[in-house]
Amino acid sequence: MRSAHPSCSGPLDLDGCRALADVLGDRPETVIAVQVLEHGLCKAYVPGTPSPFTGAIVQTATLPGEPVGFGADPQVLWELLKMIEGWRCVLVDAGCASGLGNLIEKECGSPVRYVDDVYHTVTAPVPTFRDNAVRLLTEADAGLLQTIPLEFRAGFWGGTQTLLAEGIVAGAVIAGEAVATALTAARSRRCADIAVYTREEFRNRGLATAAAALVARCVQQAGQTPVWSTGEHNIASLRVARKLRFVEVSRRTYVVPQNRLQARQ
Repeated sequence: MRSAHPSCSGPLDLDGCRALADVLGDRPETVIAVQVLEHGLCKAYVPGTPSPFTGAIVQTATLPGEPVGFGADPQVLWELLKMIEGWRCVLVDAGCASGLGNLIEKECGSPVRYVDDVYHTVTAPVPTFRDNAVRLLTEADAGLLQTIPLEFRAGFWGGTQTLLAEGIVAGAVIAGEAVATALTAARSRRCADIAVYTREEFRNRGLATAAAALVARCVQQAGQTPVWSTGEHNIASLRVARKLRFVEVSRRTYVVPQNRLQARQ
């Protein structure tokens, strides 16, 4: 007999989101979710109330197609996912990924594949990789970021100005343009998640490594732990993480229904 779960009437209000952030805790796997929950930059769904906690789905405004699930019960997560529009994959704890995938395959008739998301942290001093083109960016540099894809010029902050005011950003500036960036995509009290981007024609020159090293050192100086998360197949990103002495600490898993990817194409 399948267990019954409390129903969800809709997304949480800001107070509910902040309560959920407290329940999730402050760790490498939650830093992005905690930031968007505390700042109201997401839609969040739970069965009943955030506490007692049985599961949650957080859909960020930045990447609405890739919601994040928390909790060990695949049935709870699947019931919550049914309420969300426009998602094409979901990131969940590795232990419940196959159970959720089985439910999706059974109820939607869609094959599912799985992709690990790998979380790293660095506690040793981050090495220096200097490049004359790389420097910290300030609020006065907002215009330099306009040619950078949105995810890499605003992170999960809601806008470039907020990122520059409250986050840490380094960029490689060449001929008056930012051609590579590293930034704190999200910051919690204890952690800061770092994301990097390099324009295609400037890749393989070490610019992202130099920018990320600068940002990671600033994060450490602020008393926070740098976090590096990336898909298991993103070899270039994993290579940079190793250069900066990041060490794998955990994994979560993307559950990817094939019919949702095909519908998007």
